Amino acid sequence: MSTLLSGIAASNGIAIAKAYRLIEPELKVEKKSIENVAEESARFKAAVDMSKSELQNIREKAAEDLGEDKAAIFDAHLLVISDPELLGPIEDKIKSENINAEFALKETADMFILMFEQMDNEYMRERAADIRDVTKRLLAHLLGVQIPNPSMIAEEVIVISEDLTPSDTAQLNRQFVKGFTTDIGGRTSHSAIMARSMEIPAVVGTKEATKTIQNGDIVIVDGLNGQVHINPTPEVIKQYEKEAQAYEAQKAEWAKLVNEQTISKDGHHVELVANIGTPKDLVGVINNGGEGVGLYRTEFLYMGREQLPTEEEQFEAYKAVLEGLKGKPVVVRTLDIGGDKELPYLNLPKEMNPFLGYRAIRLCLDQQEIFRTQLRALLRASQYGDLKIMFPMIATLGEFRQAKAILEEEKQQLLAKGVTVAEGIEVGIMVEIPSTAVMADTFAKEVDFFSIGTNDLIQYTMAADRMNERVSYLYQPYNPAILRLVKMVIDAAHKEGKWAGMCGEMAGDETAIPVLLGLGLDEFSMSATSILRARSLISKLSKEEMEALAISVLDLETNEDVQAAVEAAVSKA
Repeated sequence: MSTLLSGIAASNGIAIAKAYRLIEPELKVEKKSIENVAEESARFKAAVDMSKSELQNIREKAAEDLGEDKAAIFDAHLLVISDPELLGPIEDKIKSENINAEFALKETADMFILMFEQMDNEYMRERAADIRDVTKRLLAHLLGVQIPNPSMIAEEVIVISEDLTPSDTAQLNRQFVKGFTTDIGGRTSHSAIMARSMEIPAVVGTKEATKTIQNGDIVIVDGLNGQVHINPTPEVIKQYEKEAQAYEAQKAEWAKLVNEQTISKDGHHVELVANIGTPKDLVGVINNGGEGVGLYRTEFLYMGREQLPTEEEQFEAYKAVLEGLKGKPVVVRTLDIGGDKELPYLNLPKEMNPFLGYRAIRLCLDQQEIFRTQLRALLRASQYGDLKIMFPMIATLGEFRQAKAILEEEKQQLLAKGVTVAEGIEVGIMVEIPSTAVMADTFAKEVDFFSIGTNDLIQYTMAADRMNERVSYLYQPYNPAILRLVKMVIDAAHKEGKWAGMCGEMAGDETAIPVLLGLGLDEFSMSATSILRARSLISKLSKEEMEALAISVLDLETNEDVQAAVEAAVSKA
């Protein structure tokens, strides 16, 4: 039976394929007495062999797609699953206590996990996580339950999940994953942002995708209108195939602008640049005519692994992006971990309000060795392109000054060793805290540029968690309160002869763009897939007319009033 779900259009496009449920199974273990010990022991050995074979395949694929550093995680898992110190006691327990393999495995593994977690040695503590992962895999085989693995998808599918973590999303192979839909999330959730950078259609926040969609169902993800069709009729499929073709034709029209500059109808130039997460995203930037990178989210170098990336690994990643853009500007945001982005291996304390807690620059200034390693890698890479460094979550001038002083210390130490570092690297801040926007005139005297991070600025200004669907109505990018803060930042930058950009999702929003053009924003940084559409829109707008629009909407009362005023102004343009 055909079913329709509504959600939030998170990434443009239309995809039609079979459903693949990326959902962690429940692994419930009960103690049972067994009669045939030899048979139970053989069942356990078969589960071990299947798990080994699976891990070897995953390891090879990870090495091929993600590099040897990511594949090393699975080397550790293969060592655990071959360790007689773990397997021996499990087999002994099956034989001596006449109990089922699942219970013997869980009891023994739990004992080892507890033992390793209590050790002082960090390396040994990390082994507890390896044992936990291997145990989960073995239990799944014994219980006859499948553990999904996004990196092993080898046919065209639509991924169905409650939510997708950044590391899950990073493992998706865009050749086979045609789209995805989730129960929770919004346009600014990391899974949505990654979907846009990977150019795959996505609908998030459907509330019940995982309850409604089964493996193998035919699913249409309409990322243009925020709809998900489950087992649609042949007529609906035919209609969506036509719409997909029409959207591709529209994209082909936009593609004609790929080598053009971004110039308004009355001749004003602005820069359209891209937000990226990994060097692999550069292909999308270049293919979509990006004039540079306005936000390189470096945290993805740190995620989906079991230890911090080395200075050399980071240097190679930054160098690849700088070289790949051949002299176009690259704004690199220093490590922004915390909030909804966790690094399990750092053992950070659990917090009541992680978005307001120990994150981003706060963590880096406290754990300076992590910060200094990243800064050294950036400084070494600076000679390969036009690098600009941006500190996130700056709340006070003191934080900016301390971060800049550490950067300068690392620069001088590198120069003393004869290492080449580019001259005149611009150093700026991400404006995402309301107090920083209010104090922008003071910050503008010391920073080289501002980049407004609207995803967080909106949630902090409106006191509404952007990941919480119950208050999602308060995520209002066009609210006059937000627009007034944006104006303060742009005006403060221009008064000091500095430039102001925006790297939040609002920069690629078709309703926001006319107002931002009118407010004088210099640089719009967005998902690469939004660039050509934005360029087309700006080419049809007069900056002078948009200035009048921007001044008028600042005095309106609501988010909806601003939307209506923009629609009216653009329809006349």
